[in-house]
Amino acid sequence: MPSYKCPEPYVWDCSFRTFYQQIDEDHKGLFLATFTVAAFPFSKSALKNLNAVMIQHFVNEENIMKRAEYVGFPEHKKIHDEFLAKLAGFSCPVGQGDIDFAKQWLVDHVKNIDFKYKRQL
Repeated sequence: MPSYKCPEPYVWDCSFRTFYQQIDEDHKGLFLATFTVAAFPFSKSALKNLNAVMIQHFVNEENIMKRAEYVGFPEHKKIHDEFLAKLAGFSCPVGQGDIDFAKQWLVDHVKNIDFKYKRQL
């Protein structure tokens, strides 16, 4: 699976567009929450928010996939669950390695995994 360059500054841009309004809006929030943890690695509230917005987005996206009977749903959900398990292991201060992992994971997930469902939901 290819790895993509993280945007700098770390914000959502149109190269991440899935063309599903709710998903794109959620993704903007995920980039912001990840950026906030990177900017404030000692902030428990920033880390808690990152977990919350990830969980909510995954619920939203998975519900859209289920309604569309998206064939790739089981694999996609497994990837979400694995990331949430990794994210649950983060603690404050969040280490640079964990921050880099989360930033790269989101970039690669959107472009490699989420893009698979374009025009299928």
